[in-house]
Amino acid sequence: MQESTKGENEIAKVLSNIRKVRELRNVTREQLAADLGLSSSGYSKIERGEIELTLLRLYQIADALEVKALQILEFDVSQVLKNHLENTAAAFGPQPLQNDLVRKYIEKLEEENLRLKSELSAYRQTGGNLNYNVNLGGQENL
Repeated sequence: MQESTKGENEIAKVLSNIRKVRELRNVTREQLAADLGLSSSGYSKIERGEIELTLLRLYQIADALEVKALQILEFDVSQVLKNHLENTAAAFGPQPLQNDLVRKYIEKLEEENLRLKSELSAYRQTGGNLNYNVNLGGQENL
């Protein structure tokens, strides 16, 4: 009984992967059904698991989606996002706005680092006594 459950879970995962790949490729159920020579409701039954997915049908779906069947079986959305980011960066190079924001963020972190070093120095000069005044953004700490 446990093997049946494991197999059913794997089939459900593959069906879910088909839907995810289809959606990522911006293909509607209706478009994919037409490519497969099926009615929309017939294809929907496959995707919902109401009709058994055969190996032949998996290859037909993969071909219609222009991917390999193995990509559907081993689909990982995080890998798709990683590939997308890498391809975008390679195609367009570093974005000026993004670089400017990163530079400004680094400058702010460097300023904060200097402020904290100053505060630590003042703390050490008081012998570790917390009863000293340090200006933190216009506020006085006692």
